[in-house]
Amino acid sequence: MGQKVLVVDMDAQANLSQCFGVRDYEPNIYNALKGQCKLPELQVSENISLVPSHLNLSSAELEFSREPGRENLLKGLLQGVSQNYDYVFIDCPPSLGLLTINALNVADRVLIPLQAQFLASQGLAKLMEIITKVKQRLNPNLEIGGIVLTMYKKNTVLSRDISEFANKQFSDTIFQSKIRDNISIAEAPAAGLDIFRYSPNSLGALDYSKLSLEFLKRFE
Repeated sequence: MGQKVLVVDMDAQANLSQCFGVRDYEPNIYNALKGQCKLPELQVSENISLVPSHLNLSSAELEFSREPGRENLLKGLLQGVSQNYDYVFIDCPPSLGLLTINALNVADRVLIPLQAQFLASQGLAKLMEIITKVKQRLNPNLEIGGIVLTMYKKNTVLSRDISEFANKQFSDTIFQSKIRDNISIAEAPAAGLDIFRYSPNSLGALDYSKLSLEFLKRFE
């Protein structure tokens, strides 16, 4: 939509990188966090640059555990870079460890993808607790930017129940655009493509287009 975007893959599984067809690329975010290079910005499309991840990042929690200012490593790397973009998105690992704390410490807002499943909803309370602590102790500018319902199946009672729960608990922040369960979204990463290049007419592309418009309307 014409916005210049940097996406930072902070997950050792490197799923975000693989979605752009990037695998085992060096230098990567691990090298930068180690101080071996500047933040690598790999242009993957006209308006999108990627900071790729690597499996080596899985050892970061132990390696940086005694590093002075370890919660500021990513913040230092993004200084002098973020102003070159309209938006910087940081993809976090599915855990609340040091890498996620680094992301929360530099972020203005947190976007929470919530699978329309019972167990996923139970993890929200813990995540909110962590966000509150980071806001109090490290990053007073941190806010909840929004919650996005994903893998949504409108014909199931469970999805409707999770949607009602999220709307009741987080009415001020939940996005109205829901990402429906769609096979094209699952297939696109295997092809190394985003959903818009893989299947531009799919329900997944339509839903993410609606979400993007709602996001821009909320934050521009």
